[in-house]
Amino acid sequence: MPLVAGVDSSTQSVKVVIRDAQTGGLLRQGRASHPQGTEVDPEHWWTALQEAIAEAGGLADVAAISIGGQQHGMVALDAQGTVIRPALLWNDTRSAEAAAALNSEFLDIATRTGSSLVASFTASKVRWLADHEPANAARVAAICLPHDWLSWRLSGSTDINDLFTDRSDASGTGYFNSEESEYDLELFGAALKSDRKIILPRIIQSNFFATTTAEGLKIAAGAGDNAGAAFGLQAEPGDVVISLGTSGTAFAVSDTPTHDPSGEVAGFADASGRFLPLVCTLNAARILDAATMILQCTHEELGVLALQTEPGAHGLSLLPYFEGERTPNRPDATGVLTGITLANSRREDIARAYIEGMICGLVDAAEALISRGVEVKRILLIGGAAKNSAIAHIASSLFGREVLLPPAGEYVADGAARQAAWALLGGQSAPQWDLGHVERVSAPHTPEVLESYRVLRDRTKSW
Repeated sequence: MPLVAGVDSSTQSVKVVIRDAQTGGLLRQGRASHPQGTEVDPEHWWTALQEAIAEAGGLADVAAISIGGQQHGMVALDAQGTVIRPALLWNDTRSAEAAAALNSEFLDIATRTGSSLVASFTASKVRWLADHEPANAARVAAICLPHDWLSWRLSGSTDINDLFTDRSDASGTGYFNSEESEYDLELFGAALKSDRKIILPRIIQSNFFATTTAEGLKIAAGAGDNAGAAFGLQAEPGDVVISLGTSGTAFAVSDTPTHDPSGEVAGFADASGRFLPLVCTLNAARILDAATMILQCTHEELGVLALQTEPGAHGLSLLPYFEGERTPNRPDATGVLTGITLANSRREDIARAYIEGMICGLVDAAEALISRGVEVKRILLIGGAAKNSAIAHIASSLFGREVLLPPAGEYVADGAARQAAWALLGGQSAPQWDLGHVERVSAPHTPEVLESYRVLRDRTKSW
């Protein structure tokens, strides 16, 4: 019974699962928190990973490991492998102007990389570094992503030439062609404003190992968090996954790549050799956090309250751009609560409006995928916020169709563990694991709620 470990190093925390490589059975798990903020010293990730591994009972009996992680962040290293400055995370919007500049310099960027740039992408952050911290930019010898850096640290290497990644995470940099599985070095050089040779992590196939630790633990390629979640869910073409974490994402496994010059849909790669067209919003679970603070209640109480009032919250609508927004691209926007009356100034209506506003943004995201030719057979709802008792019911009413609720789990970490198992077992295809009972939820369609949201969304475009 060989064991594998999967890691999800997300924005807010790190999770580790230890599973049976053949059956996927969960043996033990651990987690640790990450500091808040949009820039973080990567050493905090390393410390948290060690804490989570220890809580999971260590890796002494584990044969292989894979690390999934938050996408897009920029970890800049000098020639000695020292971190030059705190890593800029995906949700740091200071690079919005840099993204716009690169898009104007490369009008074919969506064709070349699958995506037009927004502030989140690594390329945008590299250009920001070149523009605002030229002394730090001059020290750069290597650029990597959060999961790349953690895998490298785990290997014990201090040589930046040993950095590695996979095509799913590389596809979120903004300087990678996922069809060719190659970096676009012209685009990267333009981002850094330099023609110096910079080390970028080598691409490892999903079912191969990159290296081992000194103790002999095999380390697989890893993946970006959304690709990891899709792989953990064993998603196939026709599945659209709605993930409610710190950010909100709608993504689908596809046999064909996506190129969207509008910037709405990112043309990412997945962890199986296919593609992962994706739409991301900056605001998801934290909207519910904000609601619990306002209402002085727990997350479970928030869901109970929301279901005690009618759809549409008696006219109360929320535009949930609390931290700016990525899709639509409004990095400087703030949230808007409108339609407030004495009649709807109730805890129940506020709870409902906050949940509806969060989900409406993701209905728009899913429809953006559909408009680019993505087939939808099933909608699966995952992520920490999906555990709330009201989420699946309200999501079904807004999507106008049944939604599937897999068992609560750490699907990014599970996907990483499944990837490690794939490489360890040496099969042509990844092992099939039992996900357990998948709940099916249906509710009456409420298109009028979505329409009110879209009126508010469009009315605030110029704000």
